[in-house]
Amino acid sequence: MTTHAEKRNLPYTPQQLFDLVADVSSYPDFLPWCMSCHIKKQHDDVIYADLIIGYKMIREKFGSKVTLNSPSHIHVEYLSGPMKYLSNYWKFIEEEDGSCTIDFFVDFEFKNIILQNLMGVFFSEVVRRMVSAFEGRAKDLYGDNSLDQKS
Repeated sequence: MTTHAEKRNLPYTPQQLFDLVADVSSYPDFLPWCMSCHIKKQHDDVIYADLIIGYKMIREKFGSKVTLNSPSHIHVEYLSGPMKYLSNYWKFIEEEDGSCTIDFFVDFEFKNIILQNLMGVFFSEVVRRMVSAFEGRAKDLYGDNSLDQKS
């Protein structure tokens, strides 16, 4: 079992950050190691998607169910792929100044013990890079500080 929890305060609204994370089909445009995304089905606030994640010669397909509770919460359930299980959520908490604190959590275990042990060594750095990629995407979409634009 490998877990990672992280909180970050960003100068964007919860709705902006929710929209960014909910745009699963854009992940290959900015998310490290995300090679492709296929939306299999979308109904109301639920998305079924397959992501291909890869690095060098390793390629794995992850099937997931993404439940959207705008603008405060996104929950990802693992459906298929190389994992025993995966649970992931994003919470978007509005602060008094209008900024948003992101509460990110992921917990997973690979079926393959060798892959699990290898991933465990690099996991914290991988997740930090992925969360930073979302932050960079927010800057690209909304500028350095979208709260300044509201004034």
